[in-house]
Amino acid sequence: MHHLAAFALVAGLALEMVLLKGEVTLQGARRLQAIDALYGASAGILLLVGLLRVFYFEKGAAYYFHSAPFIAKLVLFVAVGLLSIYPTVTFRRWSRQPTVTQASLRKVSTVVHVQLAGVVVILLCAAMMARGVGFLG
Repeated sequence: MHHLAAFALVAGLALEMVLLKGEVTLQGARRLQAIDALYGASAGILLLVGLLRVFYFEKGAAYYFHSAPFIAKLVLFVAVGLLSIYPTVTFRRWSRQPTVTQASLRKVSTVVHVQLAGVVVILLCAAMMARGVGFLG
């Protein structure tokens, strides 16, 4: 479930990126809003399942909270989540009013690119964590 949610999250961001490359119509804005909802739901599931794995399954919380890559992964996840607020609000506004300025489109596109870069670093941290790199204890 954890990996499925992670793949859905990446797919949602990638789809947003693709849709932002073209002209955003009312229909496109509504698609972006739906994809963003999928992205948000997958992030919520990912966080919930991840926390369950940390506290009740796998190696236990003591192990994970002594891992620098895990801590970095958690901080990045929160940062990417906070960044996602801007596109979410913007997509909702666009779906009500189809007028999209180039400046607004560029700004949202930049935020989505930064989010995707953050997810790539999160995946790198996950790989490092799985190999025991950066264990602090």
